[in-house]
Amino acid sequence: MPPAVEAAWGVRERPSKGPRPSLTLDRIVGAAVSLASTEGLDAVSMGRVAKELGVSTMSLYRYVSAKSELYVLMQEAATGAPPEHLPPPGADWREALAAWAWAMREVYHRNLWLLRVPVAGPPATPNMVAWWEKALVALEGTGLDEGAVLSVTLLVAGYVKNEAVLTADLAAVVAASDDPPEQVMARYARTLRRLAAPEEYPAVTRILDSGVLDVADEPEDEFRFGLDRILDGVAVLVAGRGAGS
Repeated sequence: MPPAVEAAWGVRERPSKGPRPSLTLDRIVGAAVSLASTEGLDAVSMGRVAKELGVSTMSLYRYVSAKSELYVLMQEAATGAPPEHLPPPGADWREALAAWAWAMREVYHRNLWLLRVPVAGPPATPNMVAWWEKALVALEGTGLDEGAVLSVTLLVAGYVKNEAVLTADLAAVVAASDDPPEQVMARYARTLRRLAAPEEYPAVTRILDSGVLDVADEPEDEFRFGLDRILDGVAVLVAGRGAGS
């Protein structure tokens, strides 16, 4: 079992004798999360975390074997347990899965550095497994087999993360420009109109002429649109399985 998973589940053996150490795994992870929240994931290193805690770098290795292990524990701590109300009482599968997706999106947008954590494998820590459980429960009663339920869960989870990455990246571009989003989009549209010849890019030209690129949409609107289309597709799958049975 990976050391980070053992630590997250609290099954790693601890020395039973000797003085109580002043440094703890929770303190290390908390300092790393705080550092990532204020300066980004790239700022997190074993040396920098040790400096924040006022201890030697080597002392951290008694608790965390490598930065990759620290990343797993940081992700577990920042994600937290899913809300108790998921799925909402009395909700059908679509409402329940949508509520799960919005709650997961909130976690990402509250901790944008999470989007940069390398994928270390399938969910294996307590909070991550709890989120997975909530999504699976949301799909109970759909008539889908376990393989399809898992695929739908992965599809929705992937969409949530991808949308959060895109939204965060675009927000960073806007922030770097020091201009309001509307001005950034208008400038982008003007640039395309100058460079994209209508005869070579007729579809792009139609989009430009429609004016939709002159207005900055709310990120929530784009997320809702994409999520609804995915759930529309899942609904077709559910209906087909129901008809087949």
